[in-house]
Amino acid sequence: MQRRDFLALAAAGGGAVFSGALSGCAGAGSASAGTGDFYFVQLSDTHWGYTGPANPDAKGTLPKAIASVNALAQPPDFIVFTGDLTHTTDDPAERRRRLAEFKRLTDDLKVRNIRFMPGEHDAALDKGAAFQEFFGDTHYSFDHKGVHFIALDNVSDPGARVGEQQLAWLKADLASRDKAAPIVVLTHRPLFDLAPKWDWATRDGAQVVDALMPYQNVTVFYGHIHQENHHMTGHIAHHAARSLIFAQPAPGSQEQRLPVPWNPGAPYAGLGFREVTASGQSAEVKFVELPVVKA
Repeated sequence: MQRRDFLALAAAGGGAVFSGALSGCAGAGSASAGTGDFYFVQLSDTHWGYTGPANPDAKGTLPKAIASVNALAQPPDFIVFTGDLTHTTDDPAERRRRLAEFKRLTDDLKVRNIRFMPGEHDAALDKGAAFQEFFGDTHYSFDHKGVHFIALDNVSDPGARVGEQQLAWLKADLASRDKAAPIVVLTHRPLFDLAPKWDWATRDGAQVVDALMPYQNVTVFYGHIHQENHHMTGHIAHHAARSLIFAQPAPGSQEQRLPVPWNPGAPYAGLGFREVTASGQSAEVKFVELPVVKA
């Protein structure tokens, strides 16, 4: 993906192009050597099973987004869903039914390298048990073409904590990494106190950030808040993704956290997904925000 490709995508999809530091994120080798430019797609907060006025097309929005991803001119290397795959329910059987339906829907994605992460709607009521039955571990790490990815679980604990055991795992995972190595962290809730009264925070997120701080090139992509938001903790950039069900108001802008009302004149406004590209040549991570459907 070259810069001209990004500009073309932005023009076609109504998206915006952003850049952030992620030095050396792809290396100088060829793709066949395990390095090189690549891109992935982030989708978040699909809330499958939601019904309500905030999205009258709740059953159609995810299939439309899947069709849009399948129509991308160049397939992404992989796809990640950063939580709240389903809408919360107190009924364990209904929770599993929604997870199964979501899984069947995502089987329509042409790219089969898909990474799943839970949100609190999927995992907080049973500590991630149902999610693990369908999608495996709630936290993990993997490497792709010179970039180390870490998926953190800050939702299975109903107290919105990562927890001591996972913090120890994170530190052990980081221990073998060079301090200049490119790292991308994927999580659901923000790791900083964005709006704690709205549950837009992680209770022990500061400990996670402290563990990441010695590493020079870290970028965090998360969901949960149903809108774009860009924040820095020191040299670490945090980028929130839009939702695929309904938008939320700006952090702390009103007393109650209520969905942004559906606009029949501009359906799917504020909803969308994100392409993220790592480029060793420019030593940056770039991302493009794309709508559910092209205008």
